Amino acid sequence: MQHPAPLKKPSPRKPEWLKIRPPAGDEYTRLKGMFRALKLHTVCEEARCPNVSECWGGGTATLMLMGDTCTRGCRFCNVKTGNPRGVLDELEPIKVASAISQMDLNYVVLTSVDRDDLPDGGADHFARTVEALKKRSPRTYVEVLIPDFKGDRAALERLVAARPDVIAHNLETVKRLTPTVRDKRATYEQSLNVLREVKEIDPERYTKSSLMVGLGESVDEVYEAMQDLRAVGCDVLTFGQYLQPTQRHLPVVQYLSPDEFESYRLSAVGLGFLYVASGPLVRSSYKAGEMFMEGYLRSQETVEQWK
Repeated sequence: MQHPAPLKKPSPRKPEWLKIRPPAGDEYTRLKGMFRALKLHTVCEEARCPNVSECWGGGTATLMLMGDTCTRGCRFCNVKTGNPRGVLDELEPIKVASAISQMDLNYVVLTSVDRDDLPDGGADHFARTVEALKKRSPRTYVEVLIPDFKGDRAALERLVAARPDVIAHNLETVKRLTPTVRDKRATYEQSLNVLREVKEIDPERYTKSSLMVGLGESVDEVYEAMQDLRAVGCDVLTFGQYLQPTQRHLPVVQYLSPDEFESYRLSAVGLGFLYVASGPLVRSSYKAGEMFMEGYLRSQETVEQWK
């Protein structure tokens, strides 16, 4: 099945609020050197995240497990596509745990490429990394931003059993645009089911998702996606502006203003999400959201101690 052809009209002019400085700074340089030495990948670099300077400058980063080659070809994503042929660095969980302990972080996000070449989609590798990190840095909260593991519930159960503090899986876009924006193996219903099953397996796990806007979706379609996420118990939601990585990727249909992002935030809060981050440069792994979750998780620990 072929993806529908993208619109050929040029993207609108990028507004002032989307202009960012190139990454720089001592902490950015230090972290980049550490990741290179340990042969670790970050989604910050691979996906050309606009917040890399802010996050790395503050000593935070999102590590990407299982290499830099994705088996899927979503039309918004700049991560390279190919077939890793089952190759996996079995020492990566230990390397990641070592790197995080050296960084002395309070909150870390682990994500990965899609690995449809692995029988479990990489779920066990994810889980072993979480377990190694928790053992090495027990006071560090761990968020995982996971693929759909091809809808394999047993794979998801293995990941949940490792007890990451937050489990994120991105819906990415509205239902109508999913076949155009995402790889054909990544369906709207399957993504919702991942979030639903996390809550079925462990109702106490916090779940999170993200929506890109600016791809031609309507306000009503975005609101429908919010409702669908709340219906499966999603706790945290982020909204961000889609930015075209290269000319090979889908063009931007519109740039939303900060006021429009605030309107989406208020709508989502009204639906009952625990926390909503919404803005042109917000991404699924976003420093402000991580700081909120860290504070919330610590407050919940305090409540449990006083019971």
